[in-house]
Amino acid sequence: MLPDHRNWFTEASTETGIGFSLHTKEKLHSEQTPYQTIDIYATETFGNLMVIDGFVMLSTRDNFLYHEMMSHPVIFSHPHPRKVVIIGGGDCGTLQEVLKHPAIQQVTQIDIDERVTRLSELYFPELCQANHDPRAKLLFADGIQWMQQADAGSVDIIIVDSTDPIGPAEGLFQQPFYQECLRVLASDGILVQQSESPLLHLESIIQPMHHAMSSAGFATVRTLHFPQPVYPSGWWSATLAYRNAKVDFRELDAQNKGFDTRYYDAAMHHCAFVLPPFMK
Repeated sequence: MLPDHRNWFTEASTETGIGFSLHTKEKLHSEQTPYQTIDIYATETFGNLMVIDGFVMLSTRDNFLYHEMMSHPVIFSHPHPRKVVIIGGGDCGTLQEVLKHPAIQQVTQIDIDERVTRLSELYFPELCQANHDPRAKLLFADGIQWMQQADAGSVDIIIVDSTDPIGPAEGLFQQPFYQECLRVLASDGILVQQSESPLLHLESIIQPMHHAMSSAGFATVRTLHFPQPVYPSGWWSATLAYRNAKVDFRELDAQNKGFDTRYYDAAMHHCAFVLPPFMK
């Protein structure tokens, strides 16, 4: 029997010629904010699903892959992380992972659309349990403008947990933004940014990102990769830019991290940075 397509959400891309579908039970919410359209669905097998402007943002079932890999590799790569800035990240899953690290003293999250956070508190409450941590500061503003106004050398780690490089997020993928990040980072600072699919976006996003980060003045740029079923191709990446050439990994700390993760550990840290030949 053919499926009833009225009960499926599908994200289809004419650019890549692929699509991804989830069987839905009902639409829980839909609204147009000043910045974007946000839809929330209940699905049959992936829990709740957030969609922004027709693109899947996260699901209950697999968001831990993204949030863990956007936070723990970069934190355990920094010699003494204390102050973190998250650009985007309105669902607060990355914020929650960052705050699992007791050494972190302050996390400032800047997302332009407050409704993403408020809807996450309603439909993904398990991701928002750290929102009232005294170390967390939630701002709803333009991340690019915030970075331009931030003090030089004031941040240890910048995490760019953004949507795709279109619309409000487009400027987050360009060299002027990386130059501001470099200025704001302290001497051992690291920037990490989600960099889309290695299979679909190597030439269009990942390679230009490496070039733009290096041109902005970062000494070392590395990409890691991980599975992500709800994103195009099911394979995702994050790219780290280091202010200094030296690349560290506090492996013993990662082995004895003292908190639970479902995907990330010290062995996975090593594996994630091993690139297939076509990516080198």
